Amino acid sequence: MIFYFSGTGNSRWAASQIAALTGDEAVDIVGMERAPDLAGEKQVGLVFPIYAWGPAEPMLNFAKTLRPAAGAFTFAVCTCGEEAGKAMKGLERAFPLDSAYSLVMPNNYMVGSADVDDEATARAKVEAARGQIARLAEEVKERKTVYRVKEGGMAALKSGMVNWGFNHFARTARPFFATDACTGCGLCAKDCPAGVITMKEGRPVWGEGCWQCLRCINACPTRAIQYGKDTANKGRYTLDALLKEEK
Repeated sequence: MIFYFSGTGNSRWAASQIAALTGDEAVDIVGMERAPDLAGEKQVGLVFPIYAWGPAEPMLNFAKTLRPAAGAFTFAVCTCGEEAGKAMKGLERAFPLDSAYSLVMPNNYMVGSADVDDEATARAKVEAARGQIARLAEEVKERKTVYRVKEGGMAALKSGMVNWGFNHFARTARPFFATDACTGCGLCAKDCPAGVITMKEGRPVWGEGCWQCLRCINACPTRAIQYGKDTANKGRYTLDALLKEEK
């Protein structure tokens, strides 16, 4: 069984592709009330995005509850814009792994000085990822022990101090707001994985506990959602939108 958490679609797509190639099932962890019984599972995979060089919090917490059967092959795939730092080493402390991979996918982060990838770059990343997924799927089927993770420079610092700062200070939802372009469709509240968005008088309101997956701002059909003053002129990205345009 392959469990995934996804903000804007990268990890969901990767998990689905791996599941199809390995004859497995991809399961979204959002909304799961408890860890499933893994007694009959011969392999257990985790697929999730990297946030500030660390595992996305919902997947890290979920991984701590899993109890694979003895002899089950365990692996994890993290999706990231470029580098994963020591994220996989951190995950392994909660969930022992036989194999680990990082998979470069289009960037969805446009907060601060960052921006999403341009369309050509995003398409190139997805195309390259297809080949990498085919290779890792074969290795998973063969139960190979592999550590193919692009950690990058100063990996320990980034996954340590920088990730700590991100989780304690940068995950605030206070800068989120909806402009007059908001139609009150409620999609952001309906699809928020953390369940922190509510609709009040036809407008979204953000509460505490945001995971910074940025699904709301990237998937808003009218681009009404902003994060502070920096995102108005930035791009937006979801994998579904990219693949739809590709077709």
